Amino acid sequence: MIWGVLAYLMWGFFPAFFPLLRPAVPMEILAHRFVWTLAFVVVVMACTTGFRWARRIPLSLWLRITAAAVLIAGNWGLYIYAVNNDHVADAALGYFINPLVSVLLAVLVLRERLRALQWVSVGIAGVAVVILTVALGSPPVVSLGLALSFAGYGLLKKRVPLTPLQSLTAETAVLAPIGVLFLAWLQTQGENTMLQGGHGVSHALLLITAGAITALPLLCFARAAHELSLTSLGMLQYLTPVMQMLWAVLVVGEHIEPARWVGFAIIWVALLVFITDTLLHARRTNRLRRIS
Repeated sequence: MIWGVLAYLMWGFFPAFFPLLRPAVPMEILAHRFVWTLAFVVVVMACTTGFRWARRIPLSLWLRITAAAVLIAGNWGLYIYAVNNDHVADAALGYFINPLVSVLLAVLVLRERLRALQWVSVGIAGVAVVILTVALGSPPVVSLGLALSFAGYGLLKKRVPLTPLQSLTAETAVLAPIGVLFLAWLQTQGENTMLQGGHGVSHALLLITAGAITALPLLCFARAAHELSLTSLGMLQYLTPVMQMLWAVLVVGEHIEPARWVGFAIIWVALLVFITDTLLHARRTNRLRRIS
């Protein structure tokens, strides 16, 4: 539980970081995330366990890792676009929808069983998502893209038998060559803001820092994905969009329709129901252990 909370809290602060990378466009930022995340995890891996494990990965597992890498790359790209174009509320909606998709995948694919209060929580959250979607007045393409890509990524992480550091290293090893090629192309076009345009050392350092800022919550998330059920992992995610919505309103100054506020309030009710069920279940489990 602690690893999941840490991951989602760090992601909740992302809207404060990515606007600092302007004037880099979303695709350039995404390419830098590929490259510098790999650089960060390679250094950590070299100082810890080394790379012998990579030789033992079969082709079937590499295909699963590649699929996970594609999903997380799409998620990163959509999120950067949303945050840097003043659509933080749309990004938050995506992460409100995501836990429902995660729970649906848990039931349909992993055959996880939900307790009665968990079903109640999911039903309440579903009502809230409908209200939030209607309030937008148009299909929430960015929101749905974020929800589907990250839920799919979480499902695949459950089926990758590697440590969090190993799996992130493998995923970014798939993505980094694409990032290098794109940055090289930007250089030929005179649009690489890290090396051209006179944006200073601070801009270059911020782009490099994106690697560590990307890796740390993903490592926590990967650990949580191995320790928690997909249902619990999905419901914990409500921490992130709540933080993002507060940022959208209090800092960015985005206008939030009254219907959205109603939806967000219902989401909190769903989360409280889920937390109550988790605490009650833990208490019953501990009581049975003491008896046995």
